[in-house]
Amino acid sequence: MTRAAPQRPDSGQATVELALVLPLLAVLMLALIQAVVLARDQLLVTHAAREAARAAAVDPDPGAPRRAAVSAASLDPGRLQVDTGARGAVGTSVQVNVRYREPTTLPIVGRAIGDVTLSSQATMRIER
Repeated sequence: MTRAAPQRPDSGQATVELALVLPLLAVLMLALIQAVVLARDQLLVTHAAREAARAAAVDPDPGAPRRAAVSAASLDPGRLQVDTGARGAVGTSVQVNVRYREPTTLPIVGRAIGDVTLSSQATMRIER
């Protein structure tokens, strides 16, 4: 006759703990990825603002800053807003504000946060 090993009361505890912690870790990873995407797009908005300010400084056409901002970054033009300040004489400054409504599309995190508005401002001296 063989004796069975006695059952320990904590068998399966590690599996239960993993099952409880794994969803939390998944949500934290999604939040981290969303933060990285937002940081990347903030850099793109800043670059678009600089390009728009440069275009406003060298081209008197009122549509030039928007065209420059759209072509400078891989952002959705429908979500991009470019506001240019008054353009004065040569040697004065022109200011450009760029706002971008960033869609948060990652599961769970995106719905919790909603769209985020990123903005940047650039000023350059008018050359022509």
